[in-house]
Formats: sequence, C-alpha cells, structure tokens
Amino acid sequence: MRQRRVAITGLGLVSPYGGDLPDFFARLCAGESAVSHLLTDDVPRPLSMPFVTSPGFDPVVALGKPLASMMDRYAQFGMAAAFSAWDDAGLPRKSEGECRNNWGVAWGTALGGTMAYEHGYRELWQRGRERLSPLTVVLGMNNGANAHISIQLGLGGVSMSHTVACASSAIAIGEAFRRVRSGEAMIMVTGGSDVPQAYGVARAWEALRVMAPGDAETSATSCRPFSADRRGLVLGEGGAALVLEDWDHAIARGARIHGELVGYGTTCDHSHLVRPEAEGQVRAIQLTLADAGLSTEDIDYINAHGTATTEGDPVEIAALQAVFGERSASLPVSATKSMHGHLLGGSAAIEAIVTVLALRDQVIPPTAHLYELDPACSGVDHVTTARHGRQLRAALSNSFAFGGSNAVLAFRSVEL
Repeated sequence: MRQRRVAITGLGLVSPYGGDLPDFFARLCAGESAVSHLLTDDVPRPLSMPFVTSPGFDPVVALGKPLASMMDRYAQFGMAAAFSAWDDAGLPRKSEGECRNNWGVAWGTALGGTMAYEHGYRELWQRGRERLSPLTVVLGMNNGANAHISIQLGLGGVSMSHTVACASSAIAIGEAFRRVRSGEAMIMVTGGSDVPQAYGVARAWEALRVMAPGDAETSATSCRPFSADRRGLVLGEGGAALVLEDWDHAIARGARIHGELVGYGTTCDHSHLVRPEAEGQVRAIQLTLADAGLSTEDIDYINAHGTATTEGDPVEIAALQAVFGERSASLPVSATKSMHGHLLGGSAAIEAIVTVLALRDQVIPPTAHLYELDPACSGVDHVTTARHGRQLRAALSNSFAFGGSNAVLAFRSVEL
C-alpha cells in the first residue's frame, strides 16, 4: 500500500500567555516564562507552588455555556484548542455535504476528568451532599475530550483517547499520523490536554519530590532544565491540537501547510516505573528516524523532553549523544517546558506545535533560565537565546513518560 504524505494544516492551543498562536511563539522565543505562583485557599493546607495556569481562558466565551457545562476543564481546553486548529486549517465546522466518515480524533490525556471527580468528593465529604450530578460520569470520563471534538466537528471515524502519562499526546499524534499515512483516515484532529491542579493530584506530585519550589518572587524562573541548580518540574494546565491531513487532499483544497509529520517511534524501557533509561530512549529516536527516512545529519533541532528533574535530564542527553555521536556537540537542543511548564498528557502536543513553528518560521526557541549548565548535561548545543539564521530542515520532539514509555515525533519543513 502506498504511504501518503501527512500535512499539518491546523494548529491551535490555549496559550498560558493569554494571546493567540503567534503571540505564544513570540513570547517563547523571547524567553518569557508563563510560570506563576499558585496559592489556593484549601483547608487545612493550601497549595503553594509554581504553576502554569491559563487565567485568561473563559470556557463560556470560548465554547458557549451549554457546551462548556457538559465538560470537565481538561475537555474544555481540548475542545477550545481543537476549534482553533480546525479554524486555522480553513475547514468548516459543519460538513457542508462532504463525507467525514473516515475523519477522526486521537487525543492524549494523563488525568482526564480528575477535576470533575474531585469536585464530587468535595460535594460529598465537605458539603454533606448525598447525590452527585448525573453529568459527573460524562464529565469525568477520559474520552470526554475526543468525544466532544468528534461530535462538534461531525467526525465519523475513529474517536480514541490515549493515557500514557507524559507521552499521552505524543502517542495520540503518532497514532493519528499512522492512520492518515496509511489512508485509513483523510483527516485527524489530534493533540492533548490536562488540568493537574486538583488538590489530590498536586499533593501527589509533591510527594514524589520532583517539583520545583518557588514563591511569588521566584516561581517564574523555577523550571530550569539542564541547569546545575535545577530543582524539579513545574506543572501546568492547558491544551493543544493539530490537524493532520492527507497531503494531496490538503493541496487540492488550497490549504496552508505548516509542516509535514514524517516519523513516529515508540518504545518501553521495561525496567522501572519512574527511573528513565537511555537505551529505551535511544531505540525510540532510532525507530523514528528510520520511520521518517531521515539520517542523523538531517536533524537540525531537538525539542527535548527536558523536565528539569535531576535524574531525567542527563539520561535524555546521554540518549542523544548515543544516537548522534560526534555530531551531538553541534546539535541544537532546547527544553521549552522551562517557560510553558509540564502539561502532563498535553505536553507533547504543545511541544509538537513549538517544533512545527520552529521549522516553519526558521527560529529555534530557547531553554530559559539556563545560566550554569550541569556538566552531566553537556555534550549537545544548548540553545539559551532564540536562534535565527540557520536552515532548519527537520526536527524531533521527545516525550518520555513514567512507566518507561518513550515516544518521538519527526517533523520536516515544507517543501512545496
């Protein structure tokens, strides 16, 4: 069977900066942090931690009250991002006579409707209610986002969700890519969303001792991937979406093509639930390059997983060195979680968009707050200020999850 080219015709997200997609990428390239300090009124102990929120996001404005009321916040982020990507692709929300029975959705989320369930616990235990809203099940289900996207856009093909911790949306994007490339789907909406500030979730992450500390003054610079003084990751909420489309279909309708998705590889370390291993990451990168028909010499940028954890960052750099060999010293690498935070199941989607925009606009966004490199993370070309003027042909986006699940996506700049 002939493999089809896969065009990226739509990009959409809910920006933590509050603006549109160009504003989001401009702020990233400027090294501007979206991290702020989260302080709640929970009793007896409030949450107090660096966090990336989207204070400008109003689901009623974005979706309308009837639709927004049927969704958990993670699904609201997903639907808003999908609408944005769909509009960016120049596709009508109503089918207008075109059959969409092989158009589908693949979505990633690590937590799904956790906020809905926590709301239920609060209602039962704190407020003494005996019954919950009958909507609680549909608000909390992990396939809520993809279900709503399919319904709102009239997509009759596959509608599926992937929950693979921090690799959730990378795997969702990769599986959507495979369906378009094989011809099984003409168009796929894909991406991911998560909202990790449920009290129990945030406290659980605190208990792992992998969270960066910070207060109102220091939170903005608290996420420092690859830095000698890094203290851990910063969680964030949000959603990001891409429209993947059969290349010939996109050309025939005169669509703008942002970039091309050309490869996907996934592996499992099969050794430890939370400790990453370079060997599994190496295999994922190599599988992706082979799937894309690319060599190490073709890669001009790596958007690193780069969570700013003590253990994770050096392992990722070791994996890159093992794959790229002598070339790794001149391989541009940056970790944009330093600015937009770790969206868990939504991280890979927002980083995929960053990677596509880097190739499209020919500019590499930096790793922010990297002033003193950890020697254990040396050996690659760390980008600390936005880099212009270098030809960017192809790039990789890495996602490495608890459970040892690794997923890597390969993108290529457009050559029409």
